[in-house]
Amino acid sequence: GVGGGGRVARAFLRSRGIRRQGPSRTTRGDVAVDNGKISSYSLPMGRRKKGSLLAIEVDILDAGLALRGAADEFHGFELAKQIAGGSSARRLTSHGTLYKALGRLEDRGLLASRWEDAARAADAGRPRRRLYHVTGEGERVLAGWRRTQRGSTGTLRPGVQGQP
Repeated sequence: GVGGGGRVARAFLRSRGIRRQGPSRTTRGDVAVDNGKISSYSLPMGRRKKGSLLAIEVDILDAGLALRGAADEFHGFELAKQIAGGSSARRLTSHGTLYKALGRLEDRGLLASRWEDAARAADAGRPRRRLYHVTGEGERVLAGWRRTQRGSTGTLRPGVQGQP
C-alpha cells in the first residue's frame, strides 16, 4: 500500500506474536483469536443445491407476493418494511444483504426489475427507485420450495403472510 502501512502493521502484529489467518481470524501462538467480524470469508460456505432458496430469499418472494395486492411492483425499502413486519420478522443484517439477495433472485429469473420513471421521482422530490416484481418462475420455485419443506418436515417455517 501507499507508504508501506500494511507492511508496518504486519511487522507490529508479528512483534506481538500474532499471525493473520484470513480476513477475520488471527492466531496468538497456538490459540486462534476471532475478532468478532462476520464476513463471507470467515463462515464455512458450501455450494447451494440447484433450485434451493435461502431464508431471506423466501422472505423476499413471500413479501413480494403479499405486496402484489397493493401494486404489482415494489421497491427495496417497501419490501424491507414488509419483511420486518411479518410473522417471521427477522432483522435484516443490513440493506446490503437485502439488495444482494434481490440481485441473486433477479439473476435467477425469480424477480424482474426496472427503474422508476425519472419524472415521477422528481415530482416526489426523491431519487428514482428500482421497482421489482415476482415473476411466474419465482412463484413456481417458491411453490416447489414449499412442497419440499412440507415433505421433509411436515410443516412449513412461518412466512411473511403467516402461512403455516
